Amino acid sequence: MLRAHAGSRALLLGALLWRLAAAGNTELPTAVNVTWSSINFKTILQWEPKPSGYFYTVEIHGQTSDTKKKCTLTTETECDVTDALRNVKETYTAHILSVQSAGMDNFEEPPFASSEKFTPYNQTVLGKPEIQHYTQKDSKLNIVFQDPLTPYMFPNGSFQSIRDIFKHDLEYKLYYWKDQSSGKKDATTKSNTFEISVDNKNNYCFYIQAIIPSRREDRTGQESIVLCTSVGRTILDEYGAEVFIIIAVIAIAVITLAIVLSVILCKRKKAKAAREKEPFNGI
Repeated sequence: MLRAHAGSRALLLGALLWRLAAAGNTELPTAVNVTWSSINFKTILQWEPKPSGYFYTVEIHGQTSDTKKKCTLTTETECDVTDALRNVKETYTAHILSVQSAGMDNFEEPPFASSEKFTPYNQTVLGKPEIQHYTQKDSKLNIVFQDPLTPYMFPNGSFQSIRDIFKHDLEYKLYYWKDQSSGKKDATTKSNTFEISVDNKNNYCFYIQAIIPSRREDRTGQESIVLCTSVGRTILDEYGAEVFIIIAVIAIAVITLAIVLSVILCKRKKAKAAREKEPFNGI
């Protein structure tokens, strides 16, 4: 009887201690402003505030995959979770756990903040394509560019590109316009090249964006740098007709002035010669 009573007291005391520890644990601050930042499948989880007297541990929960822990007992407010999201078509939720020690992290349910759901395939930002080569010859503008790379690797150690992941869902859009003009045209390709018919009398500027038409949101990626061709550029192309007219007027004025000065000098020479002959005529 005494043993049973002692066992009951021990269980009651253990339950009380557990509840006290749990109550103390829930007083820890939880993370706020939890956000996903992802470009070309390189994904960083960020949150606030900076911890003081406690730590954070990140848990990544997939709909069909096992829970993965990242950045265990960290005092940072961001965590690279790229390698936990290799199944890019799965939807994930992140839990930012607030913990005081490794013991509490292992044995108790710590307070945590949840992120919004994130599906890398649908939500990662498409990075800038790299333009490798371009030429404008006659009436053709040819552009060759490279797919952005991801952090994921093939077994041989080479990096996968976004094309390796998106495959036929990936397209690129070219925006181009006559230099010094604001009217844009566009073209689309599923390859890594563009060949556009242009006016061979004008130079053109352009940039490229990756697009995923199947997405509901975030369909267009970051813009590449803007480049311009420089074929057959003349002073008239560079500065416009107004400057050309001004130059022509100045040239005509200079020529006219030269003629007038020549006539004046010629008349002065003749007058001087006439004056020098007058004394001899009077002798």
